[in-house]
Amino acid sequence: MSRKTKDPNPALTRALRGTLAGLWAERLARAFWPFATGVLALVAALGFGLQDLLPPLWAMWAIFAAIAALVASFALGAWRLRLPNRAEAAARLDASMPGRPLSALADEQAIGASDPASRRVWLAHLHRMQARLATARPVPGDTRLARFDRYGLRYMALTGFVVALAFGAPSRVAEIAEIAQSQGRAEAVALGPSWEAWVQPPAYTGRPSLYLNEVDRARLELPQGSRVTVRFYGQQGIMSVQESLSDRESYDPADMAQDFEIERSGRLSVRGPAGRDWEIVALVDQPPSVSLQGEATRERGGLMRQSFSASDDYGVTGGEMRVALDLEAVDRRYGLRPEPEPRAALTLPLPMPASGARDEIDDALVEDFSQHPWANLPVTVALQVEDARSQTGASAPVQMVLPGRRFFDPMAAAVIELRRDLLWNRENAARVGQIMRAIGYRPEEAFRSAEARIRYMETRNILLASLDTAALDDTTRDDLAQRMWDLAVLLEEGELADARERLQRAQEMLDEAVRNGADPAEVAELMEELREAMRDYMNQLAEQPRERGEAPPDGEQMEITQDQIQELLNRIQELMEEGRMEEAAELLAQLNALLENLQVAEGEGGQGAPGDQAMEGLGETLRNQQGLSDDTFNQLQDEFRDRAEGESGENGDTQPGAGNDLAERQRELAEQLRDQQLQPLPGEGTRESENALEALERAQRAMEDAAEALENGETGEALSRQADAMEAMRDGLRAMNEARAQDQRERMGDQAGDQTGEGENRDPLGRALNPGGEVGTQDNLLQGEDVYRRARDLLEELRRRSAELERPEAELDYLRRLLDRF
Repeated sequence: MSRKTKDPNPALTRALRGTLAGLWAERLARAFWPFATGVLALVAALGFGLQDLLPPLWAMWAIFAAIAALVASFALGAWRLRLPNRAEAAARLDASMPGRPLSALADEQAIGASDPASRRVWLAHLHRMQARLATARPVPGDTRLARFDRYGLRYMALTGFVVALAFGAPSRVAEIAEIAQSQGRAEAVALGPSWEAWVQPPAYTGRPSLYLNEVDRARLELPQGSRVTVRFYGQQGIMSVQESLSDRESYDPADMAQDFEIERSGRLSVRGPAGRDWEIVALVDQPPSVSLQGEATRERGGLMRQSFSASDDYGVTGGEMRVALDLEAVDRRYGLRPEPEPRAALTLPLPMPASGARDEIDDALVEDFSQHPWANLPVTVALQVEDARSQTGASAPVQMVLPGRRFFDPMAAAVIELRRDLLWNRENAARVGQIMRAIGYRPEEAFRSAEARIRYMETRNILLASLDTAALDDTTRDDLAQRMWDLAVLLEEGELADARERLQRAQEMLDEAVRNGADPAEVAELMEELREAMRDYMNQLAEQPRERGEAPPDGEQMEITQDQIQELLNRIQELMEEGRMEEAAELLAQLNALLENLQVAEGEGGQGAPGDQAMEGLGETLRNQQGLSDDTFNQLQDEFRDRAEGESGENGDTQPGAGNDLAERQRELAEQLRDQQLQPLPGEGTRESENALEALERAQRAMEDAAEALENGETGEALSRQADAMEAMRDGLRAMNEARAQDQRERMGDQAGDQTGEGENRDPLGRALNPGGEVGTQDNLLQGEDVYRRARDLLEELRRRSAELERPEAELDYLRRLLDRF
């Protein structure tokens, strides 16, 4: 029994086999790549139905030519193929390793074979070569064909083959035999039909193809645009076509292959042996139609929502909305007085259903135009849609105000107006720079937050620098517009730490929206902000007694719960949504007055703390000063506007009548503040009280300086002094609050333990406090009654208490002021 000889070097054997396989792949690829490319191209062409585009005879000869070319390329490849052998593989492997170890092992020592030292060196060399053979790796074949196929034909054929496999019908390769058979039938007319005809309706109609040879009806209804294909077999001239369906001006009725589209109703006749005749009724594809549905509405956040309706007999394929500026309807005043810079009309695609039928579409376009220069300006809006036949339908242009976000914070609205003027025309840049310079004279007093102040100053500096260096280019203008937009959003939505200030801001914005006729979406958004601010403020009031260590007030007092206020807010929102703005404004005014007069517990017997009247008067003076500052700022804007339009007097001085009126009002406020300094202040004799008095004196001096500046026509200087006065009054109010809190802590320190007797713990608004301190455990005081009835009851209670003259004078004065408001 023979024993299998063990391979002394298996790594070398594997390397030789792999290298030989690589040689086979290399030489087969170089010899037969043209043949493989042709096969792939032929299969791809047949899979895509190229034979359908040619007459049968031409298709048959084209296929025969392609097959002949494939045979020739295969024969050429076989002739050029040189079969690799083991010796060639060994030579390639040996050349790939350093030192060519296979050649070295086959060599003999030529010099010094008898010298032992030389012999040892030779043996060491052979051992190294033998060790290298143990690490031999197969050498891959060079199958790169770029230098043989410089145009990448093999990749084109491969791509077509893959696409045909995925989207075509590779099985149609078998039609080669059918094409040959059909050609044989055409040559023998007596053995088959002498003509064939098909009708292929447009794909978008969804109708199937018709093989007219098998249609028995004499009258057919076919969509307009259907393609008719007629083929004749046999001798030319025997068969002909007569039709009145297409727009073909001249054609040979006896052509063997004819194709045309149905454009109108008419007749189709095949004349000759076994001929047929049909009456064709063309189903006309009507153009699509589109129309706006209702008026555009402003959604939350300033989004525009425009409903539309589109229809087509087979389906709408697409559409667009075109928005153009209605220049004739624009109020050409102030920054809109110059001619606008050319700006292309806005074109936006209409939303289309992703799936399902498109013959009837009822949808809405929702888009945010808030940052566009035409936002909240008159525009014309028109819609256009298209069907699969490239027919279009359009709606009549409709005039509207382009919905966009509206800003109710006065400073934010002013910044947005300046931004609009800058985008309207670059000529407004100088005017915008002047106004921004005036606003930024005392930026720390004009803006609530440091971030807003920094952003404003950066934007103003960039604008002024661009005016000093060169003309305002597009990049700089767009950057300024984005900065101004971000600043306005910050001013409108900026975080306010104080709950009372946030509530006041929400009330002011809602009141502004009511006066300006806001959209329902804006009303809903502002009402939600007011509700949130109201909850935060009332919760803050609920925590004040506990934070100061005070006991809840006892005795007879008026109470109102958060639920009652929420019901009042709901009623205000209902009136707004119903369009009853006057009634909503009246209720909103009552709510504002009620909230302004919410008082923290005034101690036993309902008596107010010392200095409360002074604080109330100072708060009213501060509000009056703020109103006067607003009027002064408007006067400053009028001066800038008159100077820019060349209508002001010499040196642009303020008109005497307006300046004197503002100065008189300023001096009256200064006198009012002087009288308030003579009233008792909270914490008399304390450091806080002294600080408050010093702040009021600073405010009075600033008011007098402002009045003098107004009399001299220095409106900008007056505005700065008014800002100083308001800041000083705010400092005084803060100092009074600190003094009153300190005084209450001293007075209530010894009585805190005696205030938890018979009465239930309640916050200043009359809401019960549970053991954990949270609000919400008290029953609704309305108890199902209408909020207006509750308001009448409160009014009667105010009148009753104001008639009880034995009450303290401070309380009677407070009740009279409440009655004056209501």
